[in-house]
Amino acid sequence: MIQIKRAYEEVKESDGFRILIDRIWPRGMSKDKLKIDLWFKEIAPSSKLRKSFGHNTNRWEEFKINIEMN
Repeated sequence: MIQIKRAYEEVKESDGFRILIDRIWPRGMSKDKLKIDLWFKEIAPSSKLRKSFGHNTNRWEEFKINIEMN
């Protein structure tokens, strides 16, 4: 089963193999604290696309379309 969590959520033993999919390292998180097994930044949205989204939920549909095209 695949579960999606924010990097800032508590790490649990039941998480299993943990993969970080982001081009930038989560602010304030050490490798020990994050406990990831793989950092897969190559498949994350580009910095340009991420910045254009800007955490604005009104842009979600456009953001999804741009991810699918890239």
